[in-house]
Amino acid sequence: MAHISLQNVFVDFPIYDATTGRSLKKQLMQAATGGLMGSNERGCIVVRALKDISLDLKEGNRLGLVGHNGAGKSTLLRVIAGIYEPTQGIVNIEGKVTSLIDLSLGMDASATGIENIFLRGALLGFNRRWLTTKIKDIVDFAGIGNFIKMPLRTYSTGMQMRLAFSIATLQQPEILLMDEWLTVGDADFQEKAQIRLNEIVRNTSILVIATHSPNLVQKTCNKTIKLVRGELAEQLD
Repeated sequence: MAHISLQNVFVDFPIYDATTGRSLKKQLMQAATGGLMGSNERGCIVVRALKDISLDLKEGNRLGLVGHNGAGKSTLLRVIAGIYEPTQGIVNIEGKVTSLIDLSLGMDASATGIENIFLRGALLGFNRRWLTTKIKDIVDFAGIGNFIKMPLRTYSTGMQMRLAFSIATLQQPEILLMDEWLTVGDADFQEKAQIRLNEIVRNTSILVIATHSPNLVQKTCNKTIKLVRGELAEQLD
């Protein structure tokens, strides 16, 4: 049974090339970042990206994360995905997670398309033997033909994204994480990509999506939280 539990989660990013004595630089950084500025016990400036976040999501929940740029939405998604470790607090995730935050994460420009299928698939937790049986499906869906045997650096940006999307959406997840609604490739590919994405969203147990679109939240989500400078400012469900 899919479940997301965050208890009093904090995420801090130390800024090693700045000190608390550089008052002008500190003021500029406070203006530029969405996080909260402070310093640790060693005098190193720290940006607090998330502050005391608690969430409990169960099967059937469709959560929309809203807030301005720098509010901490993407950071929170990365914590749930396991990309960021919290500085404080407890994160407990039950269920298979697919993250569509960064489709190209873990892919190597010098490796062939086939090698990248295994690289990206390993990050997604796919069984290698099972993945081997799906290579043709991936190639056919991405529409890249014999380029699958060529290094990724020879691909156009569109081809790279089509391959990455085809790998990431190969298996139905229990928990789906998205940073805005995803559009990939040219018009022809977008049509079949949206059909696949809609099916995955419909069948996923828990959806967490960061967005600036009120219409998307209204259409897709049954819970909404608003983040302001890394803090849970409002729960709108």
